[in-house]
Amino acid sequence: MGALTQARNTPQKAGEVFDFPVKGSTTIHQGALVVLAAGLAAGGSTAAGLIAVGRAELTVAAVADGDAQVPVRRGVFKYANSAAGDLITQADVGADCWIVDDQTVAKTHGGNTRSRAGKVVGVAADGVWVQIGLGL
Repeated sequence: MGALTQARNTPQKAGEVFDFPVKGSTTIHQGALVVLAAGLAAGGSTAAGLIAVGRAELTVAAVADGDAQVPVRRGVFKYANSAAGDLITQADVGADCWIVDDQTVAKTHGGNTRSRAGKVVGVAADGVWVQIGLGL
């Protein structure tokens, strides 16, 4: 298709909630940190090459690849902080943090065994505020 020669009504999505097909034999719980693995949604886990997309809005289970969709919201969410050796502190605000599981983030990539969760935007006694989502 060539360049525009007149005005175009370009469709838009609000950009906050997206539906993703769920990986087979997977349950994603409401509130979980959701990742894409080969284009299919799953709960966050310790693995390289995952793409963090946001927080699950509903609990969804899939039997086969893609037979269910999970609505995922991008934004800033509070997840559990990792253990002492990988604890995120106030000094880490603005830095990347890394996925441990579907509710925990860590300061380091664990020797390249973890995928990026997002950016640390705050630290509280009961968790870490993380900005997560496609395009963020």
